[in-house]
Amino acid sequence: MTSGFFITFEGGEGAGKSTQIERLARRMRAKKYEVLVTREPGGSPGAEAVRHVLLSGAAEPFGPKMEAILFAAARSDHVEQVIRPAVESGSIVLCDRFMDSSRVYQGITGGLDPDFMEALEAVAINGMVPDMTLIFDIDPAEGLKRAAARRGAGDSADRFEKETLAVHQRRREAFLAIAEAEPDRCIVIDASADPETVENVVTAAVFAVLERRMPVQRKQTAPA
Repeated sequence: MTSGFFITFEGGEGAGKSTQIERLARRMRAKKYEVLVTREPGGSPGAEAVRHVLLSGAAEPFGPKMEAILFAAARSDHVEQVIRPAVESGSIVLCDRFMDSSRVYQGITGGLDPDFMEALEAVAINGMVPDMTLIFDIDPAEGLKRAAARRGAGDSADRFEKETLAVHQRRREAFLAIAEAEPDRCIVIDASADPETVENVVTAAVFAVLERRMPVQRKQTAPA
């Protein structure tokens, strides 16, 4: 196999993406797939340097355009330093958030011009479009409860969690609109079920696609 597979996990706050990405990685490694788990914002040294600025809200006073540019800069570094080399070497890359989050968070609810967002995305991903995107769908009120429960005592909501329920609802609708517009790439996952049920749905969906599109990548083992 000369190239791998790129899967992104998208959705609103508290949808369980981080939990499910680790569970899927564990299942895939058990079947001897070569797997790399990464995240955004972050995932590479340069992108991680920008992560705190974005999630702390330090860039918020400068407006959504500045945030979008910072996300794009982080994504470009992430793509070129981590994602593209891994995919080209034959690994399966599982990424917690990617371009669809920018489309929704800065584009739709940030009110940025679609042409600007499209141009920024093209530069940031440089052709690295996900092969498959799982969109975790949950009622925003329930998702925010989950997000609050996972935070430690005394920790405050991050830059995006703290926004109004109406904003989170618009984001949910925007993610579902992306899934409807790109059905060949996107699969909507009902994230309201218990983690084990969601895990089984995710695993079945991903393995069905992988078995059609690429062979199992076996780990190299030294001869006995």
